[in-house]
Amino acid sequence: MSENIVAETAERIFSDLADAQTINNVANDTWKAPLWAALTDAGLPLAWIPEECDGSGASLADGFAVAASSGKFAISIPLVETMLAGWLLSQAGLPSPQGKMTVAPARPQDRITLNPDGTLSGRVRSIPFASEAAHIAVIAQDARGYSIALVEASACRIEAGESLGSDASNAVTFDNVRPSSSKPALSGFTNRSLMLMGATLRSLQIAGALETMLEMTVRYSNERVAFEKQISKFQAVQHNLAKLAGEVASAVTAAGSAADTIANSASLDDTVFFEAAAAKVRCAEAAEKGTAIAHQVHGAIGFSMEHILHRYTLRALAWRDDFGHESYWATELGKFVAARGADDLWPLVASR
Repeated sequence: MSENIVAETAERIFSDLADAQTINNVANDTWKAPLWAALTDAGLPLAWIPEECDGSGASLADGFAVAASSGKFAISIPLVETMLAGWLLSQAGLPSPQGKMTVAPARPQDRITLNPDGTLSGRVRSIPFASEAAHIAVIAQDARGYSIALVEASACRIEAGESLGSDASNAVTFDNVRPSSSKPALSGFTNRSLMLMGATLRSLQIAGALETMLEMTVRYSNERVAFEKQISKFQAVQHNLAKLAGEVASAVTAAGSAADTIANSASLDDTVFFEAAAAKVRCAEAAEKGTAIAHQVHGAIGFSMEHILHRYTLRALAWRDDFGHESYWATELGKFVAARGADDLWPLVASR
């Protein structure tokens, strides 16, 4: 499958079954089942699973294109999380089940322990869509290193919780939980490897959401009339729109660069770390600045629940925290640069 076909398939399904205004007008979650069924029929949730393992066999670039598209529609089902879970399981050669999945941990500081008897212990926070998932793909650690396991969500204690965007975000407790399957991770694969992949996916989603925000904001500024002229004619509004466009361009470029680097790398090495960490920092910053501008141009109407702008702005802000917030990655980048020394700083930046 080519990247264009995969992205076009995803966007067509999102357009037909996940229109933001339609969802915003629905008082329940009945729209989720047909959307998930269509995505499953298209093979998108298991896009990163090889065909011989009953997956779609899509490339990393294909999956990244789907993640960006999901951000453009502010998708609030665990599509990206299921893709990431399938990818994580594949790092140990484990098969992926059908149905919704998520991954744990989703924060760099959280840890899950693999006990000597093969069970899992630990409490992790802010696991996206854990309460909606049938399975959780887990990276756990013991004295010998890292292992990857598949766990039935029903075997864990899952606490109620929501993200800033009102999507499920749950604390999950593994109390000597016996996984369905477990294997050692590939050599060199660590908890940070999952964080880098998750951070890149969230960066792509943030960039996609920002693209839609820009489109909505420009359109509104051309429609809204004040003092007998379109507000887009006012210099202050034009200045804000230019700033928003700049933030969107920066986010799209940073996220795209990180995705391209991972797609063309044999491992999640230092180059990937630099790109993924920088992308998460820049996209998170763009989310903060971009959402403020979008709401400022829209005025009070953008804050109302009847308007769809909040579906994008709140999710973009919520995605900042998943798989490491910008302060965490900025600190890690600082440590990385400092360790290499001053003489390597310019070649490192200029080679990007």
